[in-house]
Amino acid sequence: MDTNQYLDMFIEESKEHLQACNEQLLALENNPDDLGIVNEIFRAAHTLKGMSATMGFEDIADLTHKMENVLDAIRNSKISVTTEILDVVFEAADDLELMVLDIEAGGDGKKDVSNLVNTLNRIEAGEPLDLAEDTVAVTTEEVPADVVTSSGVYYDEFELTVISQSSEQGFNAYEITVQLREDCLLKVARVFMTFEILEKSGEVIKTVPTVEKLENEEFDQKFTIVLLTNEDADELKAKVMKVSEIEDVRITHITDEYVQKYKQTELEQQDEQSPEVQNELNAPTVKAEKTKDTPKESAQTKKTSNSTSNKTIRVNIDRLDILMNLFEELVIDRGRLQSIASELHNPELNESVERMTRVSGDLQNIILNMRMVPVETVFNRFPKMVRQLARDLNKKINLEIIGAETELDRTVIDEIGDPLVHLIRNALDHGIESPEERIAKGKPEEGTVTLRAYHSGNHVFIELEDDGAGVNRERVVSKAIERGIVSEELASTLSDRQVAELILASGFSTATAITDVSGRGVGLDVVKNTIESLGGHISIDSKEGKGSLFQVQLPLTLSIISVMLVELDQEIYAIPLSSIIETAIIQKSDILNAHNQPVIDFRGTIVPLVDLKEIFEMKDQEVVEEDFQSIVIVRKGESLAGLVVDSFIGQQEIVLKSLGNYLQSVFAISGATILGNGQVALIVDCNALIK
Repeated sequence: MDTNQYLDMFIEESKEHLQACNEQLLALENNPDDLGIVNEIFRAAHTLKGMSATMGFEDIADLTHKMENVLDAIRNSKISVTTEILDVVFEAADDLELMVLDIEAGGDGKKDVSNLVNTLNRIEAGEPLDLAEDTVAVTTEEVPADVVTSSGVYYDEFELTVISQSSEQGFNAYEITVQLREDCLLKVARVFMTFEILEKSGEVIKTVPTVEKLENEEFDQKFTIVLLTNEDADELKAKVMKVSEIEDVRITHITDEYVQKYKQTELEQQDEQSPEVQNELNAPTVKAEKTKDTPKESAQTKKTSNSTSNKTIRVNIDRLDILMNLFEELVIDRGRLQSIASELHNPELNESVERMTRVSGDLQNIILNMRMVPVETVFNRFPKMVRQLARDLNKKINLEIIGAETELDRTVIDEIGDPLVHLIRNALDHGIESPEERIAKGKPEEGTVTLRAYHSGNHVFIELEDDGAGVNRERVVSKAIERGIVSEELASTLSDRQVAELILASGFSTATAITDVSGRGVGLDVVKNTIESLGGHISIDSKEGKGSLFQVQLPLTLSIISVMLVELDQEIYAIPLSSIIETAIIQKSDILNAHNQPVIDFRGTIVPLVDLKEIFEMKDQEVVEEDFQSIVIVRKGESLAGLVVDSFIGQQEIVLKSLGNYLQSVFAISGATILGNGQVALIVDCNALIK
């Protein structure tokens, strides 16, 4: 069976089920008596087991089966939930995640987890745990054979998805049950011959019993094969019946209606087995009162559920990238048409171009929204990480997450995860004090770390706030002077916010010892550089003894941006509007000198001037002396600079294009774009110009 075409689907769904396990395990730790949570974890683990077995990843299936056994023992009240038991189950989930990531990287998903399996076996048996002692590897129990229900073969969620998608592509799915004669001697040979025939007609996606059991002849006279094929049932039956010693072949067509009915039956069976339903069965009075409105509510719920599932599809991100690239070309052509229309002054052409501009604008919003992903996909990894770090640091920490539904472009989401991990680890290690210190300061022994996200204009703000010790001004200033980051004279003039932001300097660290959490000599400058490379910036507001607030500002998308077009010696450059505070035309007499640097007084603030012609080495052109100078005031964090240009052209939405592999290190240029007249304009990187 060729399962490669389903590999991407398997990886994505495995990650989702593992994330669900982690979230529910955290909930179970806070509510150890809630068997409903245990059932949710069990279902996610059970689906993952079935998917893994179908794809041939037996190590994942075996370890998940051991997790199931422990969860089953918990929900049957054979063992009680403890932090130590949950530590082991979390470890199993971590190993499963590593195995899935190995498969994603092209590996086989195998991992030696014999010690962990032994520990899970002991938990299931109710033995006391001594996690420090060495455990001996034991043979993993065989996964139970698939359950055959009255409706046919037992299917998990993944297999049903495969069948549904194959049906959409025009394939038929059949359950082919083969009955061997009672006097059949070489059963394995007949199985092999049947497989050989069917695999030429389509793809086998499941067998009952498993292939391993069929090979070992661990079945009676009957076995079932689930096949995806273009052929019809009669042709298949005629082919299989040609194999000698086969008494009968029964073929069931798995239609979409069959799949939907099966899913509904499966849900009803799960509900009947759930503790909540059992409690209702033991309380007939309550159930009778609820029965009056149940049918109507159930029908509405079912309708809503079906409506939601039918309106949602899973799309590969590569397809969205291709769609975005095509639209970017359309934006370039739109600009070209606008340029031509403005020159020809044809009313009908102008009207068509205006309509196309409106329609393409709507299309742009739709495509950008399609690429939007909730920051929840990044945030949901943090509760488990905080739990483990708090245990490692012997601290009590409560993580609050606000605004996880806030959406960001997928490109930004992919890059922001690691910086946030670094900020959280820093807050837990350096910010939140130990329980003893907090009590001594009159604070609750449990520290609070709040992670929030929200939209503001064309930006997303992500804030990390803690109620810890805050930034120690004296300690930070001392370390900054020692590292040569600031002088003693300058340090005395810095505000508390400026002192706090010194910890973002390259190589800055106040840690006195190297730990697994932080203190490796790699400071928050890595976070700062990553955020600035995304067109964002980070700021810090800290009050000593009360806590700190790290605020990260990010653009909604990196593909299509608004810019101010400017001219330098008849060449056009683009400056991102997100960096611009203001444009101005000043008299040359207003330009002053400070420390051999031209500056201007911008509303009471001394702002240094940066001559872009000098930066881009364009001074060989003929210089025309004028009394006025065009200035673009730009910002990077709290720092300002004035970019000197020849003239302003105007604002425009442009498509950001990379300079390619050969021009990766061009100073102060972040990319390029193609304008409406076909001319290439370079995009100025304002962050690189401000130090």
